[in-house]
Amino acid sequence: MKSRFLFLSLAMLLLASVGYADTKVVAHRGYWKAPGVKANAPGSAQNSLAAYKKADALNIYGSEIDVWISTDGVVYVNHDRVFKGCEIQKSPSKECKKVILDNGEKMPTLKSYLKTVKKGKCQLVCEIKTHKDPERLKACVREVLRLVKKAGLEKRTDYIAFSWDACLQLAKEAPAGTEIYYLNGDKTPQEVKAAGLTGVDYEQKVMMQKHPEWLQQCKDLGLKINIWTIDDPEIMQYYIDKKVDFITTNEPELCKSLCK
Repeated sequence: MKSRFLFLSLAMLLLASVGYADTKVVAHRGYWKAPGVKANAPGSAQNSLAAYKKADALNIYGSEIDVWISTDGVVYVNHDRVFKGCEIQKSPSKECKKVILDNGEKMPTLKSYLKTVKKGKCQLVCEIKTHKDPERLKACVREVLRLVKKAGLEKRTDYIAFSWDACLQLAKEAPAGTEIYYLNGDKTPQEVKAAGLTGVDYEQKVMMQKHPEWLQQCKDLGLKINIWTIDDPEIMQYYIDKKVDFITTNEPELCKSLCK
């Protein structure tokens, strides 16, 4: 009788968990805003190797980076179009490698960044930046895919992009099962699904104010949902209650505590 009761209890717990997905945390440009870390100190620079390591130490789902390709085909990790006077997409690697981040690191190449990622467990969420020249954008996507494959990190790398063309190229050229999300917020869930993407990665106001109906539509279509960039705990809680798949934040430690 006791064994039967135990079996039924376990079955009920299992059924209760089916279809429920906890919201996962993505550190926006790494965990660069760690408590107690002052400006110009290790870990304070966005997209730095230290920022990835700090995100990885939190045991969260992912750490986001941004990538550009130099004129001679080297992919660099940085968010800004122009950073400390260097516009990566219009500069050769010999100029890009001179750039020093605020924490003293050199601006990393994607190749060097992947070496650090390989030592960790945190998923890499790679944003392909929108280049002015469409051909440079295509070249960036191809080189990123090549480097990730060479590093053996295809299963540990997700992709995001504001460029619809970049998303379509990734859907065509990345390995089957690669997670690809569209960022720009101007495509319906139906369009995203038809393009073969994994889901949407939309700014918080798109899903809260402009198109709140898209949340349910995404779920009905089997699309995953990432919301960015949320640092307000009340808004975090709103989307956690909505059971979105991911929240991208500059406050990953806070968000992780709320997700529990």
